[in-house]
Amino acid sequence: MSKTAKSKKAAGVVEKHYDTLIAPVITEKSTIATENNQVVFRVPLDATKPEIAEAVEALFKVKVKAVNTLRAKGKTKQFRGRPYARSTVKKAIVTLEEGHSIDVTTGL
Repeated sequence: MSKTAKSKKAAGVVEKHYDTLIAPVITEKSTIATENNQVVFRVPLDATKPEIAEAVEALFKVKVKAVNTLRAKGKTKQFRGRPYARSTVKKAIVTLEEGHSIDVTTGL
């Protein structure tokens, strides 16, 4: 085990935390939600609320108040007459405790 791997395990960050949070959702609606201490992330379809809360707390060193999830079912669309299907996506809306914040534009 390398030195950096040991230091990450000591800090409580495990590789599965990076797999739990795919990407932040940066839309107009999610930007407005930051006023209420909420951050929106794309997560795998099989991720649970406790796993998401644990990953956010470990990676960003903040305290999570609540996690709400939703599954956006993939739609069938057409592009130049050719049909295709969008993927089903799961989003997690993470509410942070007062005084905590995450700047999703900087990355990890």
